[in-house]
Amino acid sequence: MKSAQAWRGGMKDMQILPAPRHRAHLKKPTWIIVLVSLVSMFLVCAYVYPPHNSAACYVFSSHGCKGISNWLPPAPARELTDDEIASRVVIKDILNTPRTVSKSPKIAFLFLTPGPLPFERLWDKFFQGNEGRFSVYVHASKDKPLHFSRYFINREIRSDKVVWGKISMVDAERRLLSNALQDPDNHHFVLLSESCIPLRNFDFVYNYLMYTNVSFVDCFEDPGPHGSGRYSEHMLPEVEKKDFRKGAQWFTMKRQHAVIIMADSLYYTKFRDYCKPGMDGKNCYSDEHYLPTFFHMLDPAGIANWSVTHVDWSEGKWHPKSYRARDVTYELIKNITSITESIHVTSDERKAIQIQQCLWNGNEKPCYLFGRKFLPDTLDKLLHLFPNYTRI
Repeated sequence: MKSAQAWRGGMKDMQILPAPRHRAHLKKPTWIIVLVSLVSMFLVCAYVYPPHNSAACYVFSSHGCKGISNWLPPAPARELTDDEIASRVVIKDILNTPRTVSKSPKIAFLFLTPGPLPFERLWDKFFQGNEGRFSVYVHASKDKPLHFSRYFINREIRSDKVVWGKISMVDAERRLLSNALQDPDNHHFVLLSESCIPLRNFDFVYNYLMYTNVSFVDCFEDPGPHGSGRYSEHMLPEVEKKDFRKGAQWFTMKRQHAVIIMADSLYYTKFRDYCKPGMDGKNCYSDEHYLPTFFHMLDPAGIANWSVTHVDWSEGKWHPKSYRARDVTYELIKNITSITESIHVTSDERKAIQIQQCLWNGNEKPCYLFGRKFLPDTLDKLLHLFPNYTRI
């Protein structure tokens, strides 16, 4: 009897003990599962719908969108269109064709000008004594120049109207290249404006360009409104926003690169139709984007990513600094020719500065062979200084 009572008493004691709290035990794993699910959903959304606003990118990564993309799985390779396959086959074949070196290789100097060439006398000094190592082509879009130098007489090509910021600028460049390519001895091609001057003597320029392993095409990635902000999705699928690049139009290039520009119709048509002022409420300029994007996509290792023509953008205006007679000194020219770094500044709010060492066949070299924009009243000073500042 006592044992039965003791058993009942034990049962009463057990009833007042607190029941096990299973929910407390499961609470931590539940929140972990919820957190992991949310993160997974965010990563999937970021992969499928990547943020296009740079500010949004920096919320999640100090490295911006690239920081996120570095640890996301790579996007599947896009299938090329028939036109892309055909275009790339031709371009690849041209690039892989061994270059035939002529007995007298020349540099073709291509002058893109609206009319007179104010520095023709200076270029005459530059060319003197180097006959057979260069050729001259002039595209005068408005008025036929009156020439003073024998090197420029009868060197005009059939020209057409050129409007700043429109595809006609690229058309004029292609017209110059096509005429110069008719001479098989032209191995390197230099695009110059009427405001350009030589900063070195001919031998220096000839050796610098003729023996380089790249073309000097300016190219950089600008995520700002004056860079990728000009891109139009009408360029898809052949030109994607991630490949859209910017650069100065003043190039020098090897013959193979000049040939593939003439062979291209696919990418040229995209920029002709969808990179122009007022397109989708934006101002896109083909001369600043077509060649940089084209070479970045098709032969990125074949270009230097900077131009050997110097301009000064330090004034922060729509156009570079124009040099007047009072600005031209021996020190100015020497300062320009001593520069060994190429600098680009993005057009977004960060104004990021991109600095690139100027390497010539892997060795550090001065960046610039030519300069602009020099006004006509600088001619006399430049003629006086030329023998001194071009002395090596």
